[in-house]
Amino acid sequence: MSTLPALLPPEPDAPFPPVDQALRQPDGLLALGGDLSPQRLLNAYRHGIFPWYSQGQPILWWSPDPRTMFATDGVRLSSKFRRGLRRSGWEVRADTAFAQVVHACAESPRPGQRGTWITREMRAAYERMHELGHAHSFEVFDGERLVGGIYGVAIGRMFFGESMFSAVSGGSKVALAVLAHHLHDWGFPLIDAQVENDHLLSLGARLWPRPRFLAAVAELTAQPGIVGPWTAHVAGWPAARLADVPGHAGPLQADP
Repeated sequence: MSTLPALLPPEPDAPFPPVDQALRQPDGLLALGGDLSPQRLLNAYRHGIFPWYSQGQPILWWSPDPRTMFATDGVRLSSKFRRGLRRSGWEVRADTAFAQVVHACAESPRPGQRGTWITREMRAAYERMHELGHAHSFEVFDGERLVGGIYGVAIGRMFFGESMFSAVSGGSKVALAVLAHHLHDWGFPLIDAQVENDHLLSLGARLWPRPRFLAAVAELTAQPGIVGPWTAHVAGWPAARLADVPGHAGPLQADP
């Protein structure tokens, strides 16, 4: 850890080390330190880098290879799950409960990790990004009960997924699928899912070599985006409509 480049908190616009200098073990660990200011976070995402660390650690910055990605027309839901949604009264909203979604994700550790990586400082940082119109949440409601959600960062026409949760089985799947459906309609072709796990792969995630991912990020983040609240763009979208949205199964291995 001591051999990693250290970022200085007073310099949020300072460049990150080249991502090809990231460690192979643990995969993608690039730098430590710095801060979670909006300037540094936006700079990081534009270069295919994200923060991920546990309470008591310094801020750690990552750019793994390969990178886990969803095509926005490639989220896979089973036919049985889609049929079940026809009877669902759930509805999906955007940017109406961002802090609640982040809090719920913090209560749901990533697979293989005992504690949360969404520290108090991380929550505050992404809530600030949300206030500035860069971070967004899709929320699944059963009446007024929040049953699932996902949040992430949008820059240009690229969406960087951060975390999702289910309070009721299927809640996160619906959040992801509806997010992907809307992003595809808005001209966002990709969702960054960061690090692979079996659940993401089962939903159609693909593994991209880091150079391909970085090239896509550079192109898409340079395009005009949708900054500001997305609430009016979604406005109570019935989850039952997913039953009629076609799903496309992607391969469960790295793309060439």
